[in-house]
Amino acid sequence: MDFITNLNLLALFVIIGGIGFVFLLASLVIGDIFEAIGVDFNFGGAGVDFDILDSRVVSVFITAFGGFGAIGVQMGFGALVSSLIGLLGGVVFGGVVSLFGRFLTSQQASSSVSDDSLIGRTAQVTVGIQSGQIGQITARIGDERVERVARSKNGEEIKTGSIVIIEAIAGDSVIVTCKPDPSYLTD
Repeated sequence: MDFITNLNLLALFVIIGGIGFVFLLASLVIGDIFEAIGVDFNFGGAGVDFDILDSRVVSVFITAFGGFGAIGVQMGFGALVSSLIGLLGGVVFGGVVSLFGRFLTSQQASSSVSDDSLIGRTAQVTVGIQSGQIGQITARIGDERVERVARSKNGEEIKTGSIVIIEAIAGDSVIVTCKPDPSYLTD
């Protein structure tokens, strides 16, 4: 009779681990399943993208609970001790995944360039700016190439290929002035 009880308990832990593993595979393909269905368990506060109740953490917890619980049954422990072993394994593995996920998301960098970082930069006119009209400029900030609609500060014409200085931001465009040619400068 004890063998049948242990077999049923082992089967229960294996089923729990299997459900967690299927949930983990789905989370790896979809990402955070809870976020995908519109449920947000954000206990970490603003700016925390990988919370303790992220579906990937929960699925690792369930998988580890089932696996460690099954190990406990195989070692001859009863339901309570095997459940505690499973709980401990689930907390440890879920915690590691949560910490690792937080570490990875904290290392992500934003590739967007703010408008304020453009002011004072030099750029090249890629579409000529006609007198009183708009054109286009291209600037490099780090490894990123930024293209913006541009207007001349004084309304003058600026030819394609000219080097300009970005003076200000005006809505969705930048205000530029021609950069003085260094060959004209004297000491």
